[in-house]
Amino acid sequence: MKPSTEKRLYQYALHYKKGILIGLVCLVIAVVLELAGPLIAKTVIDDHILGVEGYWQEVKEESGRHTVPFEDSFYKRVDRMTEEDQTFGNPVTLLQIGTTYYMVEEKVPLEGKRTQEEDTIQITTSKETSSYTAKALELSEVYPFFQPEQRPILLLLGLYMLLIVIAGFFQFFKTFYLQKAANQIVKKMRNDLFLHTQRIPINYFIDQPAGTIVARITNDTEAIRDLYERVLSIIITSAVYLVGILIALFILDVKLAAICLLIIPLLFVWMKAYKYFGTKYNKVVRTTNSEINGNINEAIQGMSVIQAFNREKQTKEEFEALNERHFTYQKKLVKLNALSSYNLVTVFRNLTFVGFIWYFGSRSLDLEAVISIGMLYAFVDYITRLYEPVTDIVNQLPLLEQARVAGSRVFEVLDLDGEDVIDTKVDRYQGHIIFDHVSFAYNDDKYVLKDISFEVKPGETAAFVGHTGSGKSSIMNVLFRFYDPQKGDITIDGNSTKAWSRQQVRGHMGIVLQDPFVFSGTILSNVTMNDPEITRDQAIKALKAVGADRFIEKLPNAYDEVVTESGSTFSLGERQLISFARALAFDPAILILDEATANIDTETESVIQKALEVLKQGRTTLVIAHRLSTIQKADKIFVLNHGTMIEQGNHESLIAEKGLYYQMYQMQSGAMRKAEAVI
Repeated sequence: MKPSTEKRLYQYALHYKKGILIGLVCLVIAVVLELAGPLIAKTVIDDHILGVEGYWQEVKEESGRHTVPFEDSFYKRVDRMTEEDQTFGNPVTLLQIGTTYYMVEEKVPLEGKRTQEEDTIQITTSKETSSYTAKALELSEVYPFFQPEQRPILLLLGLYMLLIVIAGFFQFFKTFYLQKAANQIVKKMRNDLFLHTQRIPINYFIDQPAGTIVARITNDTEAIRDLYERVLSIIITSAVYLVGILIALFILDVKLAAICLLIIPLLFVWMKAYKYFGTKYNKVVRTTNSEINGNINEAIQGMSVIQAFNREKQTKEEFEALNERHFTYQKKLVKLNALSSYNLVTVFRNLTFVGFIWYFGSRSLDLEAVISIGMLYAFVDYITRLYEPVTDIVNQLPLLEQARVAGSRVFEVLDLDGEDVIDTKVDRYQGHIIFDHVSFAYNDDKYVLKDISFEVKPGETAAFVGHTGSGKSSIMNVLFRFYDPQKGDITIDGNSTKAWSRQQVRGHMGIVLQDPFVFSGTILSNVTMNDPEITRDQAIKALKAVGADRFIEKLPNAYDEVVTESGSTFSLGERQLISFARALAFDPAILILDEATANIDTETESVIQKALEVLKQGRTTLVIAHRLSTIQKADKIFVLNHGTMIEQGNHESLIAEKGLYYQMYQMQSGAMRKAEAVI
């Protein structure tokens, strides 16, 4: 049983765990430093700004910076007394009512409702109402009590600023290391995916549109890059923030923090529900997107045919059907996001504030349980911050599901059975080919080759002829190991081709297809395929050998002329000459020509035929022939009909037999004579 997509994505991340761990450590440090802010603010408010209000003790003399002079005496806050301080009398109380501070010559309750009338103040608690004689203080008299607090307030604010700056540095390194690791992961995934496409059997690419495969290598891996670079980074950051805020809330008030813990199961249920619907919709969206890519790719490549046969309307309708499906499921995703994103977070945040107000509002009914302003500020700050990471996590759910679906599509390709690329070179073989009772089917038991047996000796030229669908190209496909036969064996110099890797079998083969393919680059790079073992001189020699120099040397940059995508600036015959030179430059022991001259004009064909007479020396040449006039000098001609070998021999012997080959030759000769007569 294969592991889940999430586990496999996690396993990819483990390749770069060092960078991720460094990033996470930096993240935790940054979070701790940032979350220290409300605690510092609480300390500033409660202990220093509002801490002036409270109990003060008269001391013998000025002792330290916390001593306050008042009416020829010195006072010190009770909570700052030390064992060395010498005291006088009982502590006094400093209270604030409105904007005025009062001094009471005794300890009075600090909680409760306060009222003032002339020199008397009343303090009402849940148990009783008490009256005390108090002295109103002038502003100049109050200021000395605040003066000792200035220094610690400035120090705490300076500490907060320093923590913010340090947190900024750690945030930078967190972002750098996490995004670096994310890009490394996706780079490895793309490399693995692209390399695996070269190990997958060729029939996969026949069954799949090119645009679909391209979408998996580009679009799907890009969605996964977003997962590692942004989504997981934000989710992990938010999760760490969430834990840090809950810890801070537990430090302040255990009951309220326990209530806030309800956000955890709520978030879990939220994510599970989104995963269920999001995965279903995203699968359709990404599959349709791949089909759209394939449709566009096919339409662009076949635009000349579409326009020639007036198929623009039908092509547009096919595209619109795919686009409509994509739009429909994108709309469903938009609805899902609208229901489960920022708006829903706002609702729960407001409900939490209602609970917060109820919790502290009910406590305020007990006058002795009223909380400090600093505590209130810290709670409001932390609860506000609590929903910021929740919002961030919820906002990443769409991208998270896109990445999960994209990951499953990528792993579908990686899970396809493939073969290791083994390109260890084998000694150049002589090219002695034997097909021993070979049968082959592309699908199931519909055999296109049926019990084929023949032998081609080194240096011989063998031609394969037959009507369309007779199996000519299939023989080359199994020899080149694009496919393996279901029955029988193929040997080269007595070695079974299955004993070698596909790359080793092809190592000393060259092939020229009926539909030549050239790559973007230059003419020379198309011949050398950027193989350092093939020199510029060898490539030019191969081009001259096939007669390509006739048109190349007329070009502005000659052999360094730029080749556009698919070589659209060259004629079919010119592209065929380039691909022919490519095969020759690798000096193959076996040269395969798959109807290589079928689409070439007579003049170009004569050039190639002359070059072939020289190039066939010392190598085995297999020719799939469309024009029988081009194979009359072949050593052996094999005639195929519906996948079976019905005739073999040279041109003269087959003509003498007056079989299928004779009939085909007569038909082509007659057609040629009629054409000449018309001319």
